[in-house]
Amino acid sequence: MSDIQDVELPLVTVIIPSYNHGKYVEQSIASVLQQSYPRVELLVVDDGSQDDSVERIQRLQAIHGFDFRVQANQGLSRTLNGAIARACGSLIAPFGSDDVMCPERLALQVAHLRDKPEVGICGGNIEKIDETGRPLPKQRMKPARRLTFDDIFLGRQPGAPAPTMLFRREALEAVGGFDPEIRLEDLLIKLKITRAGYVIDVLDAVLAQYRTHEHNTYKNYRFMIDNVLKTYAQFSDEPAYAEVCARFVNSMLLKCAREDKALARELFEQLPWRFWNRKTARALGRFLLPAARRTS
Repeated sequence: MSDIQDVELPLVTVIIPSYNHGKYVEQSIASVLQQSYPRVELLVVDDGSQDDSVERIQRLQAIHGFDFRVQANQGLSRTLNGAIARACGSLIAPFGSDDVMCPERLALQVAHLRDKPEVGICGGNIEKIDETGRPLPKQRMKPARRLTFDDIFLGRQPGAPAPTMLFRREALEAVGGFDPEIRLEDLLIKLKITRAGYVIDVLDAVLAQYRTHEHNTYKNYRFMIDNVLKTYAQFSDEPAYAEVCARFVNSMLLKCAREDKALARELFEQLPWRFWNRKTARALGRFLLPAARRTS
C-alpha cells in the first residue's frame, strides 16, 4: 500500500492501560505492533503497577518508540479518559494488557466502519485462552449482529466483547467518555452510546484472544453485582428497569449461591417476590446445599 493511500486511512489509537500484568503485557503490546493495518498510534499507560510491568514495557518502548507513561493508580476509566484526551486517532481501541489482538483485527474493523457513520462501536468474536495462551476447549463463535440500546439493556442479543471494541471517537465524546464512578466500564459505555442513537455492529470474525486467569473481573461476584447495578441505575427511567435488574440478580444468584452464601443471602433479600422464577428456585436449591469446596 502506498504512502498516499495510507494517509487516507483513518488513524486508530490503541490504548493499553496496564496494571500488574507483567506476565502478559509484552504479548499484548506485541500483538498491537504486529497489526496488518498500517496507521496505528499506540498509547500504553501503567496505572500504578506493583510488579515488573514498568520495566518490561520500558524495554519494548526503547525498541519500538510507542508512547508510554507511568502514573499513580487512578483506575481504568480515568486512565482511559486521560489517554483519549491526548489521542490523535478518530477511532479508539481500548485493549487489555492481558489480552492478545489477532493480526487482521483492526483492518477488518476499519473496513467495516467505512461509510457506516451510524455505527458507534464495532466488535467481534473472542477466543478464550488460559494463562499460558492455550485456547480453551468447546468454544462456540457467535454470528454477526447489529445491536441497539434495547438489545443490550433487555438482553435480547449477546453484546460486544470488551477486548474487541473499536469506538468512533465522536461517539465517545458525545456521551462524555467513560464514567470514573463505574469501575466496570464496558457495559455502561455500550448503553450510553446506543442510547445516544448509535448502533453497535459485531462481526463474526475472531478479533482477539481473551485471557482467563484468577484475577479476571468476572470472577469477583460482589464487584460485578455492585457495578452492574450502578450501571443499570443510570437508566432507571426505562420501563423495564426493575425487570432488567431482577434478571441480572437471578443470574448472579445462580453463580454465587454455593460459593458465597453471605452474598447470595443479600441477593435473595433484595429480589422482589414478583421476580422469583425458576432460576431463583434453582439458586435456592444450591444455596441450601453445603458450600462448594474451592480447589487450589
